[in-house]
Amino acid sequence: MVRARRILVHDYSGHPFQVQLARSLARRGHEVLHLYSASFQTPKGDLDTRPDDPPGFRIAGLSLSEPFQKSSFLKRRAQEIEFGRLVASEIRRFRPDIVLSANAPLDTQAVIHKAARACGARFVFWLQDIYSEAIGRFLPAAFPLIGNAVARRYQRLEFGLLRESDHVVAITDDFVSHLLVNGITPGRVSVIENWAPLDEMRSVESKQSESESGNGPIRAVYAGTLGYKHNPDLLLQAAKALPVTIDVHSEGAIAENLACRATVEGVNNLRVKPWVPFADLPDVLGGADILIAMIEEGAGAFCVPSKVLTYFGCGRPVLASVPRNNLARRLIERADAGLVSDPDDAAGFIYNLRKLAGDADLRRRLGANGHSYARAHFAIEPITDRFEAIFAGLYQMEKQVI
Repeated sequence: MVRARRILVHDYSGHPFQVQLARSLARRGHEVLHLYSASFQTPKGDLDTRPDDPPGFRIAGLSLSEPFQKSSFLKRRAQEIEFGRLVASEIRRFRPDIVLSANAPLDTQAVIHKAARACGARFVFWLQDIYSEAIGRFLPAAFPLIGNAVARRYQRLEFGLLRESDHVVAITDDFVSHLLVNGITPGRVSVIENWAPLDEMRSVESKQSESESGNGPIRAVYAGTLGYKHNPDLLLQAAKALPVTIDVHSEGAIAENLACRATVEGVNNLRVKPWVPFADLPDVLGGADILIAMIEEGAGAFCVPSKVLTYFGCGRPVLASVPRNNLARRLIERADAGLVSDPDDAAGFIYNLRKLAGDADLRRRLGANGHSYARAHFAIEPITDRFEAIFAGLYQMEKQVI
């Protein structure tokens, strides 16, 4: 039997599957505090308290003193440090045995790591993206005079934090070689691929899209963040080329720019809408015929679009523009759950959209394949087993040293 621990799960973004893991750990008798940023603009999971939540489980959204300034590098950095201090205060109050931290900006993660060490907690770095790789591509272009020096600073910070962590949970084998080259020992690295909360997508299985019920055209949906890792122009080109309705559920400057371009260019079949509340996500995704995922070539090996996993749980085919070296692409191809093109191949993306739009049997088959993959791989109990084994191993190592 695994000894009950005080576990602080921090997921900066507030995504669905991290809080599902936190709930699952609490159901096993651990006392769990789940923290997330209420100030960071991104689609979030089921972060409301449920009547059936175990008594040892608590969720807290932490808010900055001012609105988050995503577009200002200096202000953003100061706010990320401020948020780290908010988490650090919760660590000092909660006194966890284990801190599991995911999706945190590096300046935030550094403050959290320091606070965990100060209270004697084991620190597990849940590595969702290799941030310093993205920073190394963006900053030198944005700040030619100092960009390279700042990027090197973040690379040192990230891999220093990873080396100093008690364990690293990487979401893809693609990260492992970069960890080993940078001095993280193999015994302190585990690979646990992301998943989606399948039980929260149950209502989708029998839902018909508008086109299936004869009430509308083929509808494709993109739901999630639009940022430097994505190419919204691809959506605009596809909408111009085909009589398919493309709904984009996103917010922020890039989403606003896409909406403006669609209006100016008279592309009426591309509609930009707000993010979808998590409770409404099954209906929005289940009402679509096709679900879209994108990531640019430069982010290929260092960022995995987890929305693909949510799409699998919805039983709808995935139309993806994803690099060949990305885990999401391998999963789509492994499960035979959609059609994929390279990020620089707009013609291939449009061809695949046309193929899916014109073949209802193909859409049903690919969607069913994705849902079968989700049922086989996304059960929360064995996933929780793996995290518990990692946590237990941290204390087993201590006994061996003593």
